[in-house]
Amino acid sequence: MDDIVDVISRPDLIELLLAWTGRIAVALLIFIVGRWIARIMGRQLEKALTRAHMDPTLAQFGGTIAGAVITVIALIAALTHLGVQVTSLVAILGAATLAIGLAMRDSLSNFAAGAMLMGYRPFKSGDFVEAGGQMGVVETVGIFHTKIRTTTNQEIIIPNSRIYGDVITNYSARDRRRIDVTVGISYDDDIAEAKRIIHEVISADSRLHQDPPPIIWVGEMADSSIDLWVKVWTDLDPFWDARSDLLENIKKQFDERGITIPYPQRDVHLYEEKPGS
Repeated sequence: MDDIVDVISRPDLIELLLAWTGRIAVALLIFIVGRWIARIMGRQLEKALTRAHMDPTLAQFGGTIAGAVITVIALIAALTHLGVQVTSLVAILGAATLAIGLAMRDSLSNFAAGAMLMGYRPFKSGDFVEAGGQMGVVETVGIFHTKIRTTTNQEIIIPNSRIYGDVITNYSARDRRRIDVTVGISYDDDIAEAKRIIHEVISADSRLHQDPPPIIWVGEMADSSIDLWVKVWTDLDPFWDARSDLLENIKKQFDERGITIPYPQRDVHLYEEKPGS
């Protein structure tokens, strides 16, 4: 017992304990201050990204990443103050990060694509798009995947990497769309009369714009018909209804005025082979 008391009472041991107590206190202070700075910087970055009209999900994620990076820096600074050799620790963390990255490369690819989609915003929720081989209304754009509702009310979840690496068609990006339809008439019909009828149908529908003027061209002399190309502009919302009504009204007017929309037909010639030939 006397030996233990003698050892504890040694001045050098007391000095060592005091020194380590001070180091630990300073290291804790460094880490606490670092965490405080990390929270502040994370919130400020999130607010800055939000003010820059970045997607709220991406802005929040950016603030979280910034806070995590500053926290790691604070932890390394605290360990360095304690005299810990952080070189080996950083190497281990780097190797672990590489292993995790390889294991989660698909998720990281989806995340990177999601960040690009949120940054460049080729579409937003509510847009009617064709992306990733699917067509429908965008419901949500997430970090890793995008949710689309099809015209048959099916919910499809598409990985962001598949969307960003493919062609994206946004049908809602403009407030106007052009209706392009082909109308076939018989070779015996009057082309000028057919054009006048189509012009009348277009003029009678207020949803179809006169500026820019509608275009009616002879597009092709096909096997069974003369094909007229009809091109007319309309607003985005009534596009499909206007297109359907345009075709229906053209058919009705053609029927009333004797313009024929021919069926595909083919002339067949039969030759009789003479005996002995």
